[in-house]
Amino acid sequence: MASALSEIQQAILTDNLEAVGSLPVPEAYRGMTVRAEDVEMFAGLPSTEKDPRKSLRLDEVPVPELGPGEALVAVMASAINYNTVWTSIFEPLPTFKFLQRYGRLSPLAKRHDLPYHVVGSDLSGVVLRTGPGVHSWRPGQEVVAHCLNVELEGPDGHNDTMLDSEQRIWGFETNFGGLAEIALVKANQLMPKPAHLTWEEAACPGLVNSTAYRQLVSRNGADMKQGDVVLIWGASGGLGSYATQYALNGGAIPVCVVSSPEKADICRTMGAELVIDRVAEGYRFWKDENTQDPQEWQRFGARIRELTGGEDPDIVFEHPGRETFGASVYAARKGGTVVTCASTSGYLHQYDNRYLWMNLKRIIGSHFANYRESWEANRLIAKGHIHPTLSRTYPLAETGQAAYDVHRNLHQGKVGVRCLAPEDGLGVRNTALRERHLDRINAFRGV
Repeated sequence: MASALSEIQQAILTDNLEAVGSLPVPEAYRGMTVRAEDVEMFAGLPSTEKDPRKSLRLDEVPVPELGPGEALVAVMASAINYNTVWTSIFEPLPTFKFLQRYGRLSPLAKRHDLPYHVVGSDLSGVVLRTGPGVHSWRPGQEVVAHCLNVELEGPDGHNDTMLDSEQRIWGFETNFGGLAEIALVKANQLMPKPAHLTWEEAACPGLVNSTAYRQLVSRNGADMKQGDVVLIWGASGGLGSYATQYALNGGAIPVCVVSSPEKADICRTMGAELVIDRVAEGYRFWKDENTQDPQEWQRFGARIRELTGGEDPDIVFEHPGRETFGASVYAARKGGTVVTCASTSGYLHQYDNRYLWMNLKRIIGSHFANYRESWEANRLIAKGHIHPTLSRTYPLAETGQAAYDVHRNLHQGKVGVRCLAPEDGLGVRNTALRERHLDRINAFRGV
């Protein structure tokens, strides 16, 4: 196993990519897993005390069988998303239930139903092998992967693949994810690696960049236009940092909500001028566990209008969920849109419906992105219009610590993981484009 992987790694590191297709695929590889035997290990603990460092294990596992329309990828780098955190603490339910459900779909899908789950929903790497029916990709190509896994055998997904009846998130609701030395993906998850980025930089935008694009820019989301005032929660974080860039790149006016002076500085570095430090200004939207405080909504709305010259947000970019949703519905302008893609502070939202129905506001649910939206989001990265927000990286063996950082909100932007890449800084092909944007590429580094 080690020898075969070392040969593949060496071929990639020496730019001998044409040789990759002729090298043997190892029988096993190392991947970060959670195990079915551990699902009760955090029983009785509050979420904040559940520690991904205890549940995420570096295991040697067999290389899965390659099926039609699929590809095996040698993973150079990956990244941490909240879905990996949720998987590692077995919330809101153990992901083995997802794998079992998928396994019932077909004999091929049954491969995913295992007593271990190789996690991770981002990657950059090199195609190792392609299965029958794949004609757009070949071994040796440098790629990144988006995380939408679809079957497309029913009619519902053929207008928007996110509506497919068998839509899943790779590495979360499927097995063989990207936090590993080898990953299994469907070929229609692959996209060209941006040539001016390193392996770790290229790996980190996938999930969050595509999610932010659909949520904010796409017609399937908020359909942002020039001049829109966009309220962005967590504007320096994994999702919010891309939403802030899309607002600025698209001629909108971001109002960035953050939780520290350091995060406020990051937003200003990206080009945002209107920033609210919610901690410094003392916003408390809940009086207690069960009671919200509308006066705080009003104070928050007044602060937004103070920054914008009297305008309420056309769009609220929501993802914290329970903690902020009441304030978001209140703050949106009459006829405005609250677009939500997650609930990192809790799934059961409460808001005053009078502010929604009487002011003709809309709530739009947005989940990841279809292939076209992901491709367009990746194209903007490749052209240097949108930039990675990587703050730090860990080696694969320390993925638990990386997930812990995200779980405890100790990070900025995205946290990367090196898989087959032995160090940061490798994999750049277009140095001229990189030099033009180096300050923006490194904006989150070391913060």
